[in-house]
Amino acid sequence: MSPLSDALGLDEGKLVALIGSLRDRGETVATAESLTAGLVAAALTTVPGSSAVVRGGFVVYATDLKWGLAGVDPELLAARGAVDPDVAVQLATGARDRCGATWGIGLTGVAGPDPQDGVAPGTVHLGIAGPTGVDVATITVAGDRHEVRAASVRKAVDLLAERGTAP
Repeated sequence: MSPLSDALGLDEGKLVALIGSLRDRGETVATAESLTAGLVAAALTTVPGSSAVVRGGFVVYATDLKWGLAGVDPELLAARGAVDPDVAVQLATGARDRCGATWGIGLTGVAGPDPQDGVAPGTVHLGIAGPTGVDVATITVAGDRHEVRAASVRKAVDLLAERGTAP
């Protein structure tokens, strides 16, 4: 097991199967990550051969980079803040479109310890955009910053595995 997979509590076999399935179908993935700051892309690339699948990604920790790099609507950000399900969807779509990938994953949330724009720590929105449309999931994680971020990475991998390996 890689030190990163171990630190995040990821099932390395699931990662290998996911990358293999996407590679076999000629599909690719890109990320736009806020609270995880690139951990999803880093986790996916622990798998040998992942360069055939992972196109790239954006670390969009700052709000202005969410629209500047990933193409999130600035009016949405101004109206609802950065931690919003629709922001996660637009992050995923932006990552997919701007990186020329089959799949896009977008994550935004509050790792803590303090609330952000009235949103409680542990609140995470994950968007996934693919050939069959877009979905969003919201999770609430109890724990410290590491636990929130690790759970977010695991959920992102699970969402891609559910969507990206379905026939």
